[in-house]
Amino acid sequence: MRIQLNGRYLVQRVTGVQRYAREIVARLSGRVDVIDPGPAAKGVRGHLWEQAVLPWRVQRGLLWSPCATGPLAIRNQIVTIHDCAFCDCPGGFTRSFAAWYRCLVPRLARRALKILTVSAFSRQRICELFRVPEEKVVVTHNGVAESFGPLSPEALAQAKERLNLPGPYVLSAGSLEPRKNLQRLLAAWQRLGSVKNGLTLLLVGASSHVFRSAGLDSPPSDVRLAGFATDDDLRALLAGAEAFVFPSLYEGFGLPVLEAMACGAPVICSSTTSLPEVAGDAAVLVDPMDVDSIASGMKQVLEDRDLRVSLRQRGLARAKQFSWDDTANRTWDAFQSVV
Repeated sequence: MRIQLNGRYLVQRVTGVQRYAREIVARLSGRVDVIDPGPAAKGVRGHLWEQAVLPWRVQRGLLWSPCATGPLAIRNQIVTIHDCAFCDCPGGFTRSFAAWYRCLVPRLARRALKILTVSAFSRQRICELFRVPEEKVVVTHNGVAESFGPLSPEALAQAKERLNLPGPYVLSAGSLEPRKNLQRLLAAWQRLGSVKNGLTLLLVGASSHVFRSAGLDSPPSDVRLAGFATDDDLRALLAGAEAFVFPSLYEGFGLPVLEAMACGAPVICSSTTSLPEVAGDAAVLVDPMDVDSIASGMKQVLEDRDLRVSLRQRGLARAKQFSWDDTANRTWDAFQSVV
């Protein structure tokens, strides 16, 4: 049986969901046929292509839709649903986006032959919200790209000069949207007082038309918005950070946490949703709803050099447990179980 791939991700900006698709497809090269929508299939036109054109281009076989949406007309399909944020946190999205996903994804989940997801947390929410049996949902964790890793002192110095980085800094990375909890992060940052000792809080990420504004129009003087970063730039930013803080309110997986660990950054992250599952014992966990908890976690890491060294070592070991090769193999096994 031929395995065909919904290639809509090819015309979308590369964030975590698209990275997942690209990493796995690269490892299944020659074993799947990618159906390319062409450059015109963006935004609303992409949804129209997916529902009206893609079914006509799918030949007899199995279709894999790797980015949560797919054609309802195709039953012989595996779909990857990364999280249920559009149901659990609809306020973080535009009204039209959340409404469309709440309409489409539950129907697609019940109609597809099998569902892949990226964490046990997401599996639980998919089963609860969409009323599908547990045996239909397979967990295939995300991995860390091999390009993410520590830099030598010389390479790090060159990267800092190239990126015009400030002096020592704490890094946070992710879409600039309410779900990333940046308002509480900023409030916690201001409570650190003298602990900051010349540090800058560097926020990496770009806003998106599907997300609501995070309200960061006028950040404090010791906070810098760095905008969207390429993988190479992000690796350098992570490798040079005094700490990486990720107080997200909701994550289906939380790939930035693993990428930070792989680059040697001590990690502070939320104790909710999928993040404890991903971080294990290699991060300081904080309550994302509590500004004092976020501030306390950062203070603990920034004031304790031995803790930072320990977190770096544990983080590097933890990141090695998540490989895209393993994810691709588990994905292929899921295809074969349906075939």
